[in-house]
Amino acid sequence: MSLIGTDIDHAAAVLKAGGLVAIPTETVYGLAAVIRDDKAVASIFEAKKRPAFDPLIVHIGEFDWVEELCRDIPEAARTFMHKVWPGPVTLLLKKSERVSDLVTSGQPSVAVRMPGHPMSLELLRKLGEPVAAPSANPFGYVSPTSAEHVMDQLRNEVDYVLDGGEAGVGLESTIVSFLEEQPVVLRLGGMSLEALTALMGTEPVLRIATHSNPEAPGQLDKHYATRVPLVLTPNVEEEANLYPGMKLGLLSLNREYPGTDWHTVEVLSKKSDLNEAARNLFAAMRRLDQSGVQLIVAERFPEEGLGRAINDRLQRASVKSAK
Repeated sequence: MSLIGTDIDHAAAVLKAGGLVAIPTETVYGLAAVIRDDKAVASIFEAKKRPAFDPLIVHIGEFDWVEELCRDIPEAARTFMHKVWPGPVTLLLKKSERVSDLVTSGQPSVAVRMPGHPMSLELLRKLGEPVAAPSANPFGYVSPTSAEHVMDQLRNEVDYVLDGGEAGVGLESTIVSFLEEQPVVLRLGGMSLEALTALMGTEPVLRIATHSNPEAPGQLDKHYATRVPLVLTPNVEEEANLYPGMKLGLLSLNREYPGTDWHTVEVLSKKSDLNEAARNLFAAMRRLDQSGVQLIVAERFPEEGLGRAINDRLQRASVKSAK
């Protein structure tokens, strides 16, 4: 059988046997293993070269699975999950004994979400059990938004790639912790702060950590990076002038900045649509990385909607960032 395809039954069989399957979600592609099998979960860390202290997100197919994975679930969390799932939001809750410390990197909490992609939901429900599934890429590199991205980098590490087309959101999930009295956003992502506030009826606390001991996935200070150095700046042309003679790549929202001699240009949304920009971000970063440029100059995006999450990803990818 081909390594890539749309056979959900085969994907389920591979997972049940302890294999690794790259699965499509609405955010990015995930590298999945069943959580009951510590050996399979360990192979995720090995395949990605991911440090064992960085916890994984558990993906579920039914709401009642949360009861088995978590304990002392606040009523506010129950109400919230029914508003946002299936969708690009992960909840951080106290874990039950069913979830191994390997999945949570020793943390007493577990990150859980129900993906919004129909193929992944069908797979999870057919499988009948949760999977751990971080992004299907080498640790620290740009996340994959297509099956081809997965094949480019993990062809020899994955047993099957379930091809569900291009990811519709293009950014990892927003992570909201319900471990304290008030909900706390720990990672910006595929649902904007404005949308979260509307659903909650109040603006959540924002605590975007960048450190080496994360309580939730995607909090490390160096993450989502290209191999070519990237700088993030509010003034693209001024920044580009600092590097005379270099082959420069541009990553911008809606302009090509024709006054500068760019080697490669990636405009994410000519309509200035931040949702479209988020959807195109990681694929554009990959193309720039492979275009022969020596440096990527990334424009700082508006701090609104998904622009905040885009800036977060670019900040973590950058070697230098100007405010």
